Amino acid sequence: MPELPEVETVRRGLQPVLEGARLVNVEARRPDLRFPFPERFSERLNGKTVTALGRRAKYLTMHIEDGPVLICHLGMSGSFRIETAEGSDIPGAFRHERSKSAAHDHVVFDVASPKGERSRVIFNDPRRFGFMLFAEGAPDAHPMLAGLGIEPTGNALDGPLLASLLKGRRSPLKAALLDQRLIAGLGNIYVSEALWRAGLSPLREAGTIAGSGKKAKEQCERLAEAIRSVIADAIAAGGSSLRDYVQADGSLGYFQHSFAVYDREGEPCPKPGCGGHIERIVQSGRSTFYCRTCQR
Repeated sequence: MPELPEVETVRRGLQPVLEGARLVNVEARRPDLRFPFPERFSERLNGKTVTALGRRAKYLTMHIEDGPVLICHLGMSGSFRIETAEGSDIPGAFRHERSKSAAHDHVVFDVASPKGERSRVIFNDPRRFGFMLFAEGAPDAHPMLAGLGIEPTGNALDGPLLASLLKGRRSPLKAALLDQRLIAGLGNIYVSEALWRAGLSPLREAGTIAGSGKKAKEQCERLAEAIRSVIADAIAAGGSSLRDYVQADGSLGYFQHSFAVYDREGEPCPKPGCGGHIERIVQSGRSTFYCRTCQR
């Protein structure tokens, strides 16, 4: 499932096409995805202008003039494809190609830019685990978004705040970081990478780095910085391109070439002077990659 950097990359790819554009016609080609489409889905969007395209954690938010906010989730196989009105192909070279079968084109947005240029934005989802729902008021009050924790981008997530989130928690550190009520949008890949950067074991009790001592404070600050930097680096690289993930314009991100530990079981730890090797363990049904030599 795409993680925060992938979703942010999709948002940035869609933004030039959708923000300020008028939704000339919206067509839902089936009654549901993971959930049924909202009542009067197309009717409530047709003719409206997209005022902003945002992101909250792993959700896209499409703000509509005098209308609801459309909350979109890509699910496991969902993607947006941009096409011109003339039907030109998707730009970019595929390595792991997404489905372009019309059978999986479930939602089609025909849009017109402020200059009158026409294009289409198509949501394709073979497995149909994605969804589109309306938020009638503030999107953060919607059940899908309410209760989400702080975003792991920007400088708001610092050592003291992270310590307050982890204080007293006895779960493994990795499990705590994956709790969306604490930090929104962190996923399995980037938590493994951030813990390696911070030199912290995914197995250690989360609350052990939330103490008042100097060492704990340094560990918390180091981890907060590692989380922010790994997310920023992945966004800058365009996401991870795992399996069949592609950006909105069809091109691939390349952050996977920078993975230090994820999916590198048995390889030497890349940390200078470490001498250890990357191991794979399973935590709560998910693969964790780490170096037991330098991550304590």
